[in-house]
Amino acid sequence: MNDDPPSSSPAGVNGRLVVAALLVLVVGVGAWRGWAWWLARGMEAQIAKTAAEQRLEALESRTEALRRDQRAQAQRLLDAAATNRVLRDEVLGLGQRGALLEESVAKLTDPNRHGAQALRLDEVELLLSQAAQRLDIAHDLGGARRAYALAAGALDGIDDHRLLNLKQALAQERTALDALGAGAQADTLAHLDAVAVALAGLPVGAAADVPAASRPAWQRWLAPFVDIRPTRDTTLVAPTERAAANAALQVEISLARAAVERDDDAAYRAALARVDAWLPQLWPDSSQRRQVHAQLRTLQATPAPARPTELGSTLQQLRVLRNAGVRLAPITPEVTP
Repeated sequence: MNDDPPSSSPAGVNGRLVVAALLVLVVGVGAWRGWAWWLARGMEAQIAKTAAEQRLEALESRTEALRRDQRAQAQRLLDAAATNRVLRDEVLGLGQRGALLEESVAKLTDPNRHGAQALRLDEVELLLSQAAQRLDIAHDLGGARRAYALAAGALDGIDDHRLLNLKQALAQERTALDALGAGAQADTLAHLDAVAVALAGLPVGAAADVPAASRPAWQRWLAPFVDIRPTRDTTLVAPTERAAANAALQVEISLARAAVERDDDAAYRAALARVDAWLPQLWPDSSQRRQVHAQLRTLQATPAPARPTELGSTLQQLRVLRNAGVRLAPITPEVTP
């Protein structure tokens, strides 16, 4: 008798399916919860990062504001320091002006300064200063002589034996000034004018200083048709070249005059040398040209005259006397019986 294997019942199959379904459901729920947790964690991290960035930006902006405040404070400190320096300079200036005022008041109250004599000494000092300025700046000897004459008249009005040396020094200074005549500058300009006049009168012809009778016969025959010049002659012949050279010569003479007026001895001698260099190009050799050449050489070799040592000595002595506090005798009115 054969035994058949027992077949599985439908109830067992359904139970396994239910178990499998439950497992799948549990796995799905776990996966969904894990995914939701992962997303929540990532969102929290992003929120934390954004918050950190915002805090960092706020910190940077606050730091920049602090730096701006620091720079503003530093600028205020610099402005305050500059203001303090200005105020200190003003205070020092006020102190100096106060000291000058005190000195002026002390001089005014000094018994050594007696009204009329003090004013006359001031006048003498002013006139002597003006004379020195006229000599140094403008080379005005006439104006200096008039200033010295006025100073001598003002000084003669002060009767004090201690001013005798000052009066003698002023007399010597006036004598030295009168000995200068028109002045070295005026003499030099006069010599330049004489040279310019001599240049204008130089002969232009090649043989102007040679008499016609002493020339050879062939030169006299060809003279109306041909101008015979030596080959070594460097004189310019073309009218345009001569005009340009003459203009350059006049410019050099003007430069020499300007150098004399501003006391530039080197420029004056250089201009004379250039004038001398133009002579052979504008005029042929002649006795007149040699005379002008000798005049130019003499002017170049003549040294600048030395200024008399007496000039300015009276003003120096007067200032020394006033600084030493010379007590002048007060003016007493004459009493007639």
